[in-house]
Amino acid sequence: MTEAQDTAAQEQELRARKEREKDELYALDITGVEWLSAPGTEEHEERVEIAYLPGGAVAMRSSIEPDTVLRYTEAEWRAFVLGARDGEFDLK
Repeated sequence: MTEAQDTAAQEQELRARKEREKDELYALDITGVEWLSAPGTEEHEERVEIAYLPGGAVAMRSSIEPDTVLRYTEAEWRAFVLGARDGEFDLK
């Protein structure tokens, strides 16, 4: 196996592992999780809510569409938080 083939095989395995991790995350029953929102937001206000899941994963939803839930692995959530702290999402 050449170095390029080895690298391609490693990348393919990494993609497959990430896909399995996401499949497992979306298969997780999140009924009854504790949804959190920013301090000071009112119950009737539209807001983003998050719930911490096992393994460091996070679920996120909008308070006005609570049935639509996005789920992030620990690595994805960490990248988002670090990007937000660094101003990556600041409006210009």
